[in-house]
Amino acid sequence: MKTAAIYARVSSNRQKEEQTIDSQTNALRAYAADHAYVVPEGCIFEDDGWSGATLVRPGLERLRDLAVQGHIEAVLVYSPDRLSRKYAYQVLLLEEFARHGVEVVFIRSPRADTPEDVMLLQFQGMIAEYEKAQISERTRRGKRHRAQAGLVNVLVRAPFGYRYVRKTDGLPARYEVVEHEAALVRELFRPYIDESYSLHALARWLTATGIRTRSGQAQWSKATIWNMVQNPAYQGRACFQKTMQAERRRVTRRLRQRGGIAKRAVCSRPRPREEWIEIPVPPIISPTQFALAQERLEQNRRFAARHTKRPSLLQDLLICQLCGYAFYRSAAGTAGRRHTYYRCSGSDAHRSSERRRCTNRPVRQDIVEQLVWDEVIRLLTNPSLVRTEIDRRLAELRASDPLDIKRDVATKELARIRTSITRLLEAYQEQLLSLDELRARVPALRQREAAVHAQLATLEAELLDADTYLALAESFEGFLAKLHAAAQSLDVADRQRVLRLVVKEVHVGPEAIIIRHSIPLPGHLPDPGYLLRSWRHGSSITGRSD
Repeated sequence: MKTAAIYARVSSNRQKEEQTIDSQTNALRAYAADHAYVVPEGCIFEDDGWSGATLVRPGLERLRDLAVQGHIEAVLVYSPDRLSRKYAYQVLLLEEFARHGVEVVFIRSPRADTPEDVMLLQFQGMIAEYEKAQISERTRRGKRHRAQAGLVNVLVRAPFGYRYVRKTDGLPARYEVVEHEAALVRELFRPYIDESYSLHALARWLTATGIRTRSGQAQWSKATIWNMVQNPAYQGRACFQKTMQAERRRVTRRLRQRGGIAKRAVCSRPRPREEWIEIPVPPIISPTQFALAQERLEQNRRFAARHTKRPSLLQDLLICQLCGYAFYRSAAGTAGRRHTYYRCSGSDAHRSSERRRCTNRPVRQDIVEQLVWDEVIRLLTNPSLVRTEIDRRLAELRASDPLDIKRDVATKELARIRTSITRLLEAYQEQLLSLDELRARVPALRQREAAVHAQLATLEAELLDADTYLALAESFEGFLAKLHAAAQSLDVADRQRVLRLVVKEVHVGPEAIIIRHSIPLPGHLPDPGYLLRSWRHGSSITGRSD
């Protein structure tokens, strides 16, 4: 009798909820019993809700490790597309298992004992990949066509304030306004526009009302309010195709909590505004109110307090190793002995209706910043390593600069708005437009003009930062010599610029910090290098000194 492992997979949340993975596992158990395979305890691996288009899946990773260790002789899989949807990945996995003497058995496909069977199996893999691509493309084009026809059934779900009504005989699917929720939406926009309420304050207010979010949560978050304030559906124009699938580049907090393993190799990114498809729905607020809210969002982003306070060296770099939240800076102590600390935002009770979520301690700003800076200076003693990384980044920046594209789009939009205003004024002068019509149409254009002008100013500032970075990189040798000579006398802004060239994140735990580099270190390829330090490095950097 052969020792075997069982592998099953479903990709969609719907399949996960319907527990279709159990039917696969039961069929594989029955096959093992009928064909004299022994499946030891702990040798059933299930990837529930994981895409077959990626190789990095928790169950598959453990199965591959087991095969390498020589603990199994066979792997039972329901069909080739359960192993992977991509033919190339199927071949890679089959060759890997064969290399370690592990037989792969698909119970819904012929055994690959002859060249003809191998060819048939390969054809099945290619057909499965083709079918997936064909279904995805047909679904995408079908949804796009329905969105252009103004049908709301292509949208994921109705936002708070609306109810999705399925199509009936003679009537298409539609959004209906839920009046008690719509009243809250109007009440939310009013203080945000007129009284400059913060998103945090609005979240606390909605939590206090006891009304749950659309997903059923009792706690309203700042992110939920932010999504509501910028949702164009509330002004009567729901939008389809606001996001697109792109390569995953950054590690989010949820991804860190899963050990850095993503269910999919891609993530959602915002699409350019001109690619959105608008679908008319009943409005809850006026277009003027919505435009004012967008203007407020832009003003808050540009003039936020964090942009005017004294900057800190590790701003936006410190991550809690326990809960994955970011650290922020706070001060404590008396007037005579006042120290500044970095605190985990997950440790604050006021951010949640429950008690604090994280027990990680605050860390002294001056000590942890000096520790990280010293390690970065030590790393920069290898100029050839950093020069290689700088050359790579320069090539990427010169090959594609999205800021230039965004500036061109914003410039064209500003010109279009000003042309529209000029035409309205000319129409009024020619008596083709009444004064009331002019007064009704010009204010919205003026507000849009101000918003685009503010966006252009922000882009110009970002482009200036990019130019500064390029100039710094191109004179790198001279900069490095200056850095070593004046490492401790640089101001915070210069230190930040240097630090972010070589550091991705700094993970803070109860007993140690981990500095994760942007540049691979010798001996750590292909993964980024890590610098480890105990908290007990000279003096304590957690807690408060007496």
